Amino acid sequence: MTLSLSITRRHALGFLATAAVCPIQAATPWTDTLRAARGQTVYFNAWAGSERINTYLQWVASEVQRDFGVKLQHVKISDAADVVKRVRAEKQAGRQDTEGTVDLIWINGENFAAMKQGGLLSAPFAANLPNFQWVDTAGKPTTLVDFSVPTDGLESPWGMAQLTFFADTKRLPQLPQNMAELLALARSQPGRITYPRPPEFHGTTFVKQALIEHAPGVKALAQPVTPAALEAQAAPLWRFLDALHPHLWRGGKQFPQNSAAQRQMMADGELLLALTFNPNEAANEIAAKRLPATVQSWQFAKGTIGNTHFVAIPYNAPSKAAAQVVANFLLSPAAQARKADIDVWGDPTVLDVARLPAAERARFQSAPHAGQVRQSAPALPEPHASWVDALEKEWTRRYGV
Repeated sequence: MTLSLSITRRHALGFLATAAVCPIQAATPWTDTLRAARGQTVYFNAWAGSERINTYLQWVASEVQRDFGVKLQHVKISDAADVVKRVRAEKQAGRQDTEGTVDLIWINGENFAAMKQGGLLSAPFAANLPNFQWVDTAGKPTTLVDFSVPTDGLESPWGMAQLTFFADTKRLPQLPQNMAELLALARSQPGRITYPRPPEFHGTTFVKQALIEHAPGVKALAQPVTPAALEAQAAPLWRFLDALHPHLWRGGKQFPQNSAAQRQMMADGELLLALTFNPNEAANEIAAKRLPATVQSWQFAKGTIGNTHFVAIPYNAPSKAAAQVVANFLLSPAAQARKADIDVWGDPTVLDVARLPAAERARFQSAPHAGQVRQSAPALPEPHASWVDALEKEWTRRYGV
């Protein structure tokens, strides 16, 4: 019997302990969910831009097929927003509760907010997952709040993310600890700093980090954006970017299309640093011998933006029971430990490892890897999801030509 299956059976009623966190109504007994799931196919719409992630999902597929009789089909996508549009179109076309094309979606942020607001999600399910009891909802509050929008059990946490920078310390021994120091570095090393072009989410995250560091009223960012709030809170951001852009790569007239391109430019020595939302990315690249061991990762001293990524079930998913079984497996200590392994993916866990039984806790113990963040900084909360579109549109108006 595998660990994931034993965990599932041993804690079949574990959701009762978390019902106060994510209230649910008329929860189906987990044994009934397992029975209904057997023989179903889950079409999991998930980003496919990483071979490591794709390989990990192939492993997940083999595990859930063997242990639960569920077939997992990875529908490879480049942008979750496209899936949101598809589900919305299905609802507008009158497709009923089991007539959709998506069973599970990898999602967070503005895409979750859009699905929640549009009534595009299935009933709350997260607290009904037996393995949800291991989620660190106290130490990692973003497992319950997604870009300042309460999840209300409509999505299940899968992994943690935090804006992280990395650089070869042979070229950059002094690592900037905030946006002001980054600006000073750009002025002293013109053409060797940049960030991905928004709306690519790493680029947008860079802009949001600068917003948080410069906004006169940070608490206002947790509220839905208004034209007045955008004008008041983002004015210092635009002044900062106006000062920064002339010193960037190609004078701030062009930007890398994504973080992978920026990482390669750093590896080639064209840029001094790169950025990621996975604190272990540099360690992954060092382990794969695509970056030298002298590369170091860091986060700004007072913190960088952090969030949780999730999986959710659309309202019209044909295989809702099997989608829950997959979501529960993704939360199992076995699956979370494998995902956190630098040699597999390196995606930080959402679980409270200290509360796990000893055998499962031991799965997360590993020696430090070159390139990992040496001193984690506070994870700063994301602005409300509505700020994303507003910032991207204004950034494009000002700098996108």
